[in-house]
Amino acid sequence: MIELKDIKKIYQLGHNKIEALGGVSLKINRGEMLAVMGPSGSGKSTLLHILGCLDLPESGQYLLEDTDITNLSDKELSRIRNEHFGFVFQAYNLLPELKAWENVALPMVINHVKKAERKERAVALLHKVGLKERLNHFPNQLSGGEQQRVAIARALANDPDLILGDEPTGNLSTVQSDEILEMLCQLNEEGVTVVLVTHDSNVGAKAKRLVTLQDGLLVRDVPIEKRHSAEYITTLLQAAN
Repeated sequence: MIELKDIKKIYQLGHNKIEALGGVSLKINRGEMLAVMGPSGSGKSTLLHILGCLDLPESGQYLLEDTDITNLSDKELSRIRNEHFGFVFQAYNLLPELKAWENVALPMVINHVKKAERKERAVALLHKVGLKERLNHFPNQLSGGEQQRVAIARALANDPDLILGDEPTGNLSTVQSDEILEMLCQLNEEGVTVVLVTHDSNVGAKAKRLVTLQDGLLVRDVPIEKRHSAEYITTLLQAAN
């Protein structure tokens, strides 16, 4: 589905150059649930932003369904983001002036879906994530867990091939976090490819594959069996250091 070849990313901070990614090669197959872990500053979020075409690499090659998209225009990359990817962020990123269903419908507006159709689909998706009683609530009327459910419904709006989550449970209680993780696991069981950037071993334990970054380099890429615990994931991370 996705193949990254020797991806490098450098940020200019004043007179200093920071190498966020030092040559990462990675394949992601359709239907996987993958956790990207590592310490702060290891390049996790940078990798996710490049995967989602939110940022561009300095060098290397990005293949999506065997098509090289590395040097596409901003307009073409925007189209790919909207058609292929759904995003779930730690801060939810809901628009406060829009109701829940309107937030979910927003990506479909960008995709020129007719109003009646996008409301129907937004309502169906909110039913899917257990928020049928919250359709007309604004974000400030929802709990953190409910807001993240809206964000997941929004991520599904255009029937994406891949959901990218950047610390999707970072602002949630343990109970809310478990609910969101189970929802993401269920989506994966239904065939949606899921990539989660996280520092939380409990999140990593839900994945089927663990990729570990350190100092901008991929240092571990192993399959994970769901019977393993968060403690096992922590052991793997420590072994990579």
